[in-house]
Parts: sequence; C-alpha cells; structure tokens
Amino acid sequence: MHEPGILGFRVWSFGPSRNDGIHRKISVTEKDLHYYEPKNGHGLRHDPFNAIIAPRPIGWISSRDAKGNVNLAPYSFFNGFCYTPPIIGFSSTSWKDSVNNIRETGEFVWNLATKDLAKQMNATAAHVAHEVSEFSIAGLTPVSCKLVNVPRVAESPVSFECKLTQQIQLQGADGRKANAWLTLGEVVAVHIDKAFIKDGVYQTALAHPIVRAGRRGDYFEIRQDAMFEMQRPD
Repeated sequence: MHEPGILGFRVWSFGPSRNDGIHRKISVTEKDLHYYEPKNGHGLRHDPFNAIIAPRPIGWISSRDAKGNVNLAPYSFFNGFCYTPPIIGFSSTSWKDSVNNIRETGEFVWNLATKDLAKQMNATAAHVAHEVSEFSIAGLTPVSCKLVNVPRVAESPVSFECKLTQQIQLQGADGRKANAWLTLGEVVAVHIDKAFIKDGVYQTALAHPIVRAGRRGDYFEIRQDAMFEMQRPD
C-alpha cells in the first residue's frame, strides 16, 4: 500500500535495523553517508541528483516557431523565480525545439500537468519531427491565448501566458559552458479553471498536479491528505 497522498513511492532502508540489538544513540555526525563528487561519478545504480531535488513541478511548455509550427513538451527542471513581476523558468538539457521556438518568437505558455493528463503529458515527450504537433499526438486541444500567439492546452486547468525575459546558457564553476539553457519568462496572463477556486483561494491539491520524483519515470501526485500547514516564525 502506498503512503497517503503519494503514488509510486518506493521505500529503501539503509543502515542498521531498529531491532538489531543496537541501542546506542548515534550522533548526527556519525551517520553512515554515501559521499561522492559528481565529476567522478555517483557510484549508484541511478544518478540520485534529480531524485533528491524532488518533487519538481513539470514545465509543460507550448511554443510556436516563426513559421507557425507548434510544439508541446514537458521539462522536469521547472519552477517559479519571482513574484513581481511573476517569472517562471525551465531548463533544457540541449538546444531543443521549445528553446529555439521561444528564441524566435519571444513567447511561450506553461500548462499545469495533472494526474488526469499524465499519459497525455508523457506522450508529448516523444521525439518527433519539428513540424509535427505534439497536441495531435497526445489528442489534446490547442486553444488560442489572449496576449501571446501560442496555444494553451484546453484540458489543463491552469495555463500561464509568458513573454521571454532571458535565455541563459548554464555553466560550471570553472566557467565551462554546459549543454543546457535556462529560459525565463514573465507571466503576462493566467487562465484558471474556476472549479479549483474556493472562497477566493486557488486549491492546489484539488487539481491533483503531478510532479517529477527522479529516475526516468517516477512521479508523485499531490493530494489533499498529503498536505500540511506551518506558520512562519516571523
């Protein structure tokens, strides 16, 4: 049985069992740690980096090139970066169609990926010819936006229309350029299904958004029974 509010959650146990007869309290400085330096490899079956930086919201990005070809693709390195102006961004590990389209037109749309849309979202990750629309492959409905010339996913409960602010090629501490580009955009218009707004507050869990959890295909589903609240000390 899965833990409440989490789907596809795997549990591994490391270190001595609580019932192995060892009762000495272990200091936090005596933990049995797996240590590695990324430049030398991680020494595990799977790179733990993106499983540790988890869960991560999915950047389900629609874009259009200068010739009108439409693209829709999910990115697992995605988040919000600023309140005023509202800025979101995603990182692409290589110069992909989304990055190139946004460079050409200066516009894109982020669409919320939910449990109901998980299979369709996954289908849009397919590598297809530039002129092929992932909307068609996934059986999704493109709808015109208000302020940008890029379609949003009609089935998604939330979409952000965005204008490009920056595209940055990432680099290491040694200054060496990485084969990765961070695309940042200002949110200029927002579409929210009113079914997910209660008493003037958007209810995150009602939409059942899905988030990345590492490896090649692990995800979490956000549900109300997995949420808790804490008041900030200030």
